[in-house]
Amino acid sequence: MVLEEIGTALALRDVPKPRPGRGQLLVRVNACAICRTDLHIVDGELPNPKLPLILGHQIVGRVEEVGDAVNQQSPISDQQFAVGDRVGIPWLGWTDGECPYCRSNRENLCDRGRFIGYNIDGGYAEFTVADARYCFPLPDEVVAAFVSNAEPDKQALGTSASTLAQAEAHVAPLLCAGMLGYRSYRKTGEARRLGIYGFGNAAHLIAQIAIYEKKEIFAFTRPGDKIGQESAKKIGAVWAGGSNEMPPEKLDAAIIFAPVGTLVPAALRALAKGGVVVCGGIHMSDIPSFPYVDLWNERVITSVANLTRRDGEEFLKLAPRVPVKTKIETFELDDANAALEKFRRGQLDGTAVLVVSS
Repeated sequence: MVLEEIGTALALRDVPKPRPGRGQLLVRVNACAICRTDLHIVDGELPNPKLPLILGHQIVGRVEEVGDAVNQQSPISDQQFAVGDRVGIPWLGWTDGECPYCRSNRENLCDRGRFIGYNIDGGYAEFTVADARYCFPLPDEVVAAFVSNAEPDKQALGTSASTLAQAEAHVAPLLCAGMLGYRSYRKTGEARRLGIYGFGNAAHLIAQIAIYEKKEIFAFTRPGDKIGQESAKKIGAVWAGGSNEMPPEKLDAAIIFAPVGTLVPAALRALAKGGVVVCGGIHMSDIPSFPYVDLWNERVITSVANLTRRDGEEFLKLAPRVPVKTKIETFELDDANAALEKFRRGQLDGTAVLVVSS
């Protein structure tokens, strides 16, 4: 499914099967979750995407071919991959490894960084190629932990095609909503009372992590969204209300997942002294002016840019212990436009995941 021009529907096209270059994997895509960033790209809110472009950066698939130098002890890769391995492919697709950001463990800020489904063709397709250094191994026992009623026995999972397909579709949202949400969450430090504005896919995943770590969650939804508020309480939020409301007590930190700039001053007013507001999206509408007193007393506003491989590795170790559960709605690849439109209209019952038939 190809984006040929900004602001247009994706087009179903036959394109050449990609070939893996040096240090790359050819991956047969089994599932690719849809992200709000995909909508930002289609709508022209993120500048200068590769065109024509295959979207998608929450990819789960199997290695079809291993490129040269992938498994050599060289700067190209320190991972070992073989044909048939299951891998996850996230948003971060390449960095130069040489700039001051890369050399200070901040590769997510690399000036030359390239991203899957933006500068590099992604997972709305049967096949994709990816730099092996930025792929995450997803063994059977790890994948099974994320699915309700998944068969925990590795041998049984490996022989059950239906369970395996379910597992891969459920894991796909972890590759961005989970990992980027985790980076946002870690920026809140030791905050005990945590507010989350915009209780969508990322919030649903990270709230489970936070509750597992004994944090108190205060969920903020669109005003009047009683269903969303009840959903937040169901997974353990101690309070849920509209984004126009104040929580019953001051927050130590707040994460804003909704791309709505007006929520920043609102979250600041809900903070205790020394609290932090983390803007967890890649795009946000303009933040309106607000009085300095709302920021005073060492309150902080910070943003999150992309993710590092360390974030992903930490998250994939922690999430199975919770275990994090995902709620998804699946679509066939050629229904990608319908899935994007349902996402745009807020009509999804969970994260939209494209399931690619072999």
